[in-house]
Amino acid sequence: MPILYIMRYKQQTIAALSVCFFLAQAVPVRGYWVQFKEQWYRLYHLHLIQYPDDTMENIRYLEQALKADFANPLYALALIETKEQWEKYRALFMMHIYLKLIEQYIYLGNKWNKRNVYFYNAPWKKENLDSLNTAETCYKTALYYWQGAKDWSDKAADKRFRFMNLQRVQFWEDESFRIEQGSLDYEKILGRELAFLQKAREQFEAMDETTY
Repeated sequence: MPILYIMRYKQQTIAALSVCFFLAQAVPVRGYWVQFKEQWYRLYHLHLIQYPDDTMENIRYLEQALKADFANPLYALALIETKEQWEKYRALFMMHIYLKLIEQYIYLGNKWNKRNVYFYNAPWKKENLDSLNTAETCYKTALYYWQGAKDWSDKAADKRFRFMNLQRVQFWEDESFRIEQGSLDYEKILGRELAFLQKAREQFEAMDETTY
């Protein structure tokens, strides 16, 4: 009896799951219109492995977030109760988006950067030089966004907001403080990367038929 009962229970469960699956297929899944900065930002996500296509996808979401309007303060990513909080929130949000774009362009540039040049790379000299050019473009684009990050950080650090802290976006507050103090300086980081890249380029350009 217990075995028959278990078998009958399993059959009923499978039948119920089959009906649920059929209904799930029959009912269309409703999407939503991505319109505001906060919505585009929520689409941004980190990948375990940063493939170029994944990075380009994130760049698209972040660049759309730059261009879009802010949602109503009711739907902000921080608790907004005053106009001053709303002003600081917008400055921090913009700064953070610029910083994320810098990160993504660095990830992208690293995919094409050649940090170690060996004599046996000579047969692919042209391909490696093309790769370095792509990496350089990515780093210079990141450097372009750094100015925007600094500008918005300056606005968030206005003396009117000195004792105002938006706790739900504390990480953004920390980023702005690090920029203000100079401990976060992408101009220095990217300058170092571009210098290493130029050194690799010169090594490749010096290669000739006697190198390998």
